[in-house]
Amino acid sequence: AFATFGITLTLTQARGPMGLSKWDHIHQLLQDESIRGQWQASFQRLPTDADVDAIYARVMPMQIAKVGEFSDPIDGAPELLQWLRDKGLKIGSCSGYPREVLTQLLPQAAAAGIAPDHVVAGDELAAGGRPGPYMALANVLALGISDVRACVKVDDTVPGIAEGRNAGMWTVGLSLSGNEVGYSLQEFAQATQNGVDERVTAAEAKLYKAGADYVLRSVKDLPMVLADIAAKMRAELTAG
Repeated sequence: AFATFGITLTLTQARGPMGLSKWDHIHQLLQDESIRGQWQASFQRLPTDADVDAIYARVMPMQIAKVGEFSDPIDGAPELLQWLRDKGLKIGSCSGYPREVLTQLLPQAAAAGIAPDHVVAGDELAAGGRPGPYMALANVLALGISDVRACVKVDDTVPGIAEGRNAGMWTVGLSLSGNEVGYSLQEFAQATQNGVDERVTAAEAKLYKAGADYVLRSVKDLPMVLADIAAKMRAELTAG
């Protein structure tokens, strides 16, 4: 989408603001010094909100067309969701995707075993998206959760961890399976162990710095963390 305006991004740059709603993601990219410089060189002015709107309008049809090609579940995720349901836990989802993209994605995800109880899109709350708590709290309301302190926000991005903290929830970051490491399955299969460890270490540090209570390599490892959180909550109740 940026290339249609003559602007070149690296994949690392494109991943940088991941977790924000797509409009905010584009806006943040345009604050990057090198991208902003390219824009100024091409158009003899700095980018404006109208330019964000224009890029967003290019992104949406591309994203709608492509999102299904990149919607395979993370290893262990369908089994995790079933485990959560078997435990009587409710599952809410917050997305940086706008509703029109989710309309395309959610049926495909459900067919593959990923079907949260409620999903909030990044463009449907007047209060805004991440890093604010609004999407997370909209899930709390929709799912009828009585105590936000008993909620766990799982996310692979810095804005997503901030969202959970701002909502008063426990926060769990994802490293290897998430955006901060950024491997495709093919890239992961070809990576060296040192290369994997370096990326995971950097991702863990970034997510902990954002305020994550825990960081896991994959969402499939979540049950052990939930058990630890439950034990800590029981201990607090006993102490109180």
